[in-house]
Amino acid sequence: MTNDTPPNSGRFRRLVTAVAALGTVLALAAGCAATPSGGAESSGEPKAGGDLVFQIDSLGDSWIPNASSISSFQGNVWGEVTDKLVYVDAEGNLSPWLAESWDQSDDATSFTLHLKEGVTFSDGTAFDADAVVQNIDYWANGAPDKGIARIGLFPSANFVGAEAVDESTVEVTFSEPTLAFIPTLAYHGSILVSPKTLDLSSEEQADLSNFSGTGPFVVDSWADGDHVTITKREDYNWGPEARGHTGAPYLDSITYKVVPEASLRTGSIQSGQADVAYNIAPQELSALKDAGLTVEVPRYLGFVNGFALNTSIAPFNDINVRQALQHGINRDEILDTVYTEDWAAAQSFIQSNVPESTDHSDEFAYDPETSEQLLDEAGWEVGSDGVREKDGERLELTLFPNPYLATSQAIDELIAQQLSAVGFDVTIEALDVATFGERVSNNRPNVQATEITRSFVDAATVAGVIVGSEEGDEDWFQLGTSDETLNDYAEQILKSSNLDDRASVLDELQQYVLEQAYFVPVTQISQRIYVLSSEVHDVTFNGLAYASFATAWLDRA
Repeated sequence: MTNDTPPNSGRFRRLVTAVAALGTVLALAAGCAATPSGGAESSGEPKAGGDLVFQIDSLGDSWIPNASSISSFQGNVWGEVTDKLVYVDAEGNLSPWLAESWDQSDDATSFTLHLKEGVTFSDGTAFDADAVVQNIDYWANGAPDKGIARIGLFPSANFVGAEAVDESTVEVTFSEPTLAFIPTLAYHGSILVSPKTLDLSSEEQADLSNFSGTGPFVVDSWADGDHVTITKREDYNWGPEARGHTGAPYLDSITYKVVPEASLRTGSIQSGQADVAYNIAPQELSALKDAGLTVEVPRYLGFVNGFALNTSIAPFNDINVRQALQHGINRDEILDTVYTEDWAAAQSFIQSNVPESTDHSDEFAYDPETSEQLLDEAGWEVGSDGVREKDGERLELTLFPNPYLATSQAIDELIAQQLSAVGFDVTIEALDVATFGERVSNNRPNVQATEITRSFVDAATVAGVIVGSEEGDEDWFQLGTSDETLNDYAEQILKSSNLDDRASVLDELQQYVLEQAYFVPVTQISQRIYVLSSEVHDVTFNGLAYASFATAWLDRA
């Protein structure tokens, strides 16, 4: 690495070691190569060639990069046709990718990115500082004139701007300390897109045929609702060292085939018609393992699966009711009934593999007697049919299973049974992806409980979603800025320039959110379930739990 700043200036400090993905530790980037997995053990070198078939239940309803790159469905494709500036591995360690190194000011308000040279987009456009500036502006601000939103987890609030210093150097400035910036460059929404693609209208960007990235594969063909086929890029040689293979893919192509019926995907992987099946029900995984198939359930860095409660509407404007809901859920029964030994109970509302996550499970432990006592104290009396009532109103809750999580409806059905035992009347409304987005995700102020499954690469994300200081903020609990304690925690986290101090505040924040029962954790989440043929070898998984087939190869008989 080179450092253009005088060594004694004190203005910048060199990040020689890779910042841990969630910012609490510094991990040496060298030697952090991902451990490949997938397929049966095989002797010999990887074999070049072969066409891999990947069956998936959906490919969403848009290919605009900013709108679809964070989807659990399209994200599989974007991860193969694009690159990122920074790589995050399954343990949360950050290491260089198309940013070969970076500098950070002592107050964490200014960052200098040093870019890899010789990289090109598949349309022939050079990957340079101007291209990176345009991408960062897109992530931070979107393109309002085109109706394209910013990337939701980009630290936009304090973003001042990005500037090309020279062809391979970019300086990015924030008005406040922003420790989340470098980790965000590894987030699956932060994909690098050709300026020619970004210059297109939203309608043109939605046509995947117009897309160009720097990734190891390029788009060959696609049909909406049917398939996407990508082919290897022969000249690719800039993959991240941490992934273990930096050159062109071994595979000739990957076809993502939409097969909505889970039973058909299961049958195809068993019969050899598919090499990868996505989103198979956990209850089927043991039998598939016994049949010689490889099952991968990578756990991503982020929030656990659970419910953000809306404190602005009944009955969850009452802390007693919120706490009663927390203690009325039997998480062990959910794990035993819906999942396998690959899943774990929640310890907080943040996954336990996040370095800054701390164990606060006592705050929401299953205790139906406590639930009943809390509801009694809140004035909810048991009616003749077992449903509690107060002032002529029934204790009702509507749950909307998350269509991005294969197990969501089964979990909600169990929760409905468990909560009925303490006096809740729970209705379940299952919606498709588009309707769920319209009625739930985009209508949060009117939804009692929103099921959360969300990954992130830096724990400062927590502070960005739990309060609503500006119009358009996610404001998970519909508190706005009414909770001064929560506001203070969020401000301390977002403005921190010291990782240890931030970790301490995050511990206090987790305790407070769970004490107030703003969030109801259910289980830790392995949202992306991959079943692989024994012919597939050396698949790698990053910290967002996405498979990479840039390292994979096929051993056909």
